Amino acid sequence: QVVNYAPFTLLPSAVPRALFEQAYAVQQDFNLLVDAISQNKEFLEQTLASTIKVDDFTAQLFRIYMQVLEEGLAQTVFLGINRSDYMFDCGLDGTAALKQIEINTIAASFGGLTSRTADVHGLVLKVLGKTKEASRLLPNNPSKGLALGIAKAWELYGSQSAVVMFLVEEIQRNIFDQRCVENELWNRNIRVIRRRFRDVFEKGSLDGSRRLYIDGQEVAVVYYREGYVPQTYDQQNWAARVLLERSRAVKCPDIATQLAGTKKVQQELSRPGTLEKLLPGHPEAVARMRATFAGLYSLDEGEEGDKIAAAAIADPERFVLKPQREGGGNNLYGEELRQVLEKIKDSPERTSYILMDKIKPQPALNYLLRAHSPLQVSECISELGIFGVYVRQGQEMVLNEAAGHLLRTKAIQHADGGVAAGVAVLDTPYLV
Repeated sequence: QVVNYAPFTLLPSAVPRALFEQAYAVQQDFNLLVDAISQNKEFLEQTLASTIKVDDFTAQLFRIYMQVLEEGLAQTVFLGINRSDYMFDCGLDGTAALKQIEINTIAASFGGLTSRTADVHGLVLKVLGKTKEASRLLPNNPSKGLALGIAKAWELYGSQSAVVMFLVEEIQRNIFDQRCVENELWNRNIRVIRRRFRDVFEKGSLDGSRRLYIDGQEVAVVYYREGYVPQTYDQQNWAARVLLERSRAVKCPDIATQLAGTKKVQQELSRPGTLEKLLPGHPEAVARMRATFAGLYSLDEGEEGDKIAAAAIADPERFVLKPQREGGGNNLYGEELRQVLEKIKDSPERTSYILMDKIKPQPALNYLLRAHSPLQVSECISELGIFGVYVRQGQEMVLNEAAGHLLRTKAIQHADGGVAAGVAVLDTPYLV
């Protein structure tokens, strides 16, 4: 009743080697981009102007962001842990292309559990007498890479006795995933505490130089595994968030980096010239990133937005409608997309969504193993995530790397949703 195994595929899934390598090769570029956006107040203000008028959650995050900037940042070390997610779009000629779905800049999960998944699939292949195939599975340990980033930020914060705080939900279903990262930190003799927003509100305080204390312990790094959905926040929790953001502690992510992960920002990045403005002098990086972009369209008020809304209502199967939300299970497809757009097409509410070309991957057969579910073969599609970690001190980038990968697979009848949403399961890429 209490503990269940995380769902996984019986067999590893085939992934084109060239696309897998392309996803790894572009991750440092995306790390640089997210960091550049987080430091660009003008870009965030302009891009989110229409969204914050209609989306209360993004608006509240934005207000805290402005408040913290006005007071002046106490934080000098910045830590980013993100995950860029892709699908393999099957063209009319049958060739697959890597297309980015989104970039997660807060609470990017499954770095821990996926560190164990390759071993599971290696064992399954050996049991099936496929020893040669088992030896071809790549080692993968994101939890080590994520911990390396947190440890670097902790070290640069410069207080040996300070702790790392995992900010977690009231009820934590995904605790073992977090424990993998936590144990890596304990192995480096870095103390870890786990607290909720409520604890921060009741027991958190700042001293004169805005160092953060909880239960009398100084906090060097706040690692958010919570705080990305509106339901998390009541008045107390918003107050706790403000306290954390005002502090000197290294936030992962700080509020600017959380805003950099919004869907509206993603859509703006696909406009011609935007990447060049954000990363001047990096033409190769810009080309690598742009090669992964799917078609993204603005629903802002005006002629451009009217046109694309009409096109999507006429042919809903071509698109995905995405609200400004993290955590999976929020996107709209097909008939549902058409109904929602019909309803909001003439209201400013439509600006809280973006439209994206629907990606059409080639399905493959696999078994999805879930607790208490019958075992049956399913037609499946996969999504590849690459973890990125970076640490910046002042203006100097101290660490920037790809920290491992995550493959999630789901049955084709489920349009949307990840593992936490109960739809996808953990998988291992078998490169072909």
